[in-house]
Amino acid sequence: MRIIFMGSGELACPALEMLLSRDNDEVVAVVSQPDRPKGRNRRVAPCPFKKYALEHGIPALTPEKVGSADSVDEIEQLKPDVIIVAAYGQYISSKILNLPPYGAINIHPSLLPRYRGASPIQWMLANGETETGTTILYVAKEMDAGDIICQKKIPVLLDDTTASIKPRLAELGAKLLSEALDQIRDGTVQRHPQNEELATYVSKLTKEDGQVNWSMSAEQIRNRVRGFSPWPGCFCESPAGSGASLKLLEVAVEEGESSPGRILEVGGGGPLVGTGEGALRLLRVQPAGRQAMSGQAYLNGHHLIPGDLLG
Repeated sequence: MRIIFMGSGELACPALEMLLSRDNDEVVAVVSQPDRPKGRNRRVAPCPFKKYALEHGIPALTPEKVGSADSVDEIEQLKPDVIIVAAYGQYISSKILNLPPYGAINIHPSLLPRYRGASPIQWMLANGETETGTTILYVAKEMDAGDIICQKKIPVLLDDTTASIKPRLAELGAKLLSEALDQIRDGTVQRHPQNEELATYVSKLTKEDGQVNWSMSAEQIRNRVRGFSPWPGCFCESPAGSGASLKLLEVAVEEGESSPGRILEVGGGGPLVGTGEGALRLLRVQPAGRQAMSGQAYLNGHHLIPGDLLG
């Protein structure tokens, strides 16, 4: 089959690698986001998906608006048999979705119909889920609402972060995509409609989502630290009204009671902070403009006392 792969993030790279190993299929092009400024120097650079494609000699299209007449015409001329979508980041019009005879299929890193939307991995961890998975589905007009082809669960480990679990979900997505393409070629593919009553939606993450709300329980804050790593991270204001930001990189739930944000003790490997329920030990932090450090190193360099308040 002639395949066009629309993607942008690292989540799509294992699936593209898998496609290049298949003898019966040809990736005729990838469609990705335009190059953007990146890093401290803000140099314009391609996303990981486009970079991987170009390294393997695959043509890359990067339209600002994939639904424009020129873009649709360019994709149509490539005569795709199937379109694959993974973390692409733009709305795909029906003009494109209706081009391939075998349809368009999506790799989504959640157990649909739960966690539809742009940040399923991050919010799944932030909500303290103990299992997740990947779904291969047909692309529909409504976001992540198409019929499911196949789906598989994996456990969420207690110390998983977005950075640690995303590669596992990406590898699982590549494996399931291979199975789905075999079913499409063999004519054995089955469509399983989603149960709309079970559908949940998550929004795209913003910087503000990382602001710590100490009125939450210690477990809820810990899960947000896991889910929002590496971006936007979880951060609060340093004590004494300094206005300086303190990023929480690793925390542990402990027993203890105090008003939310109030420091209970300044030993034990890092500050122990009261929350809406329980207490949180700050094991690894990053003060504004500084390198990441242990909670103990932070205490050594900052004169904190019990009763100080984190913003």
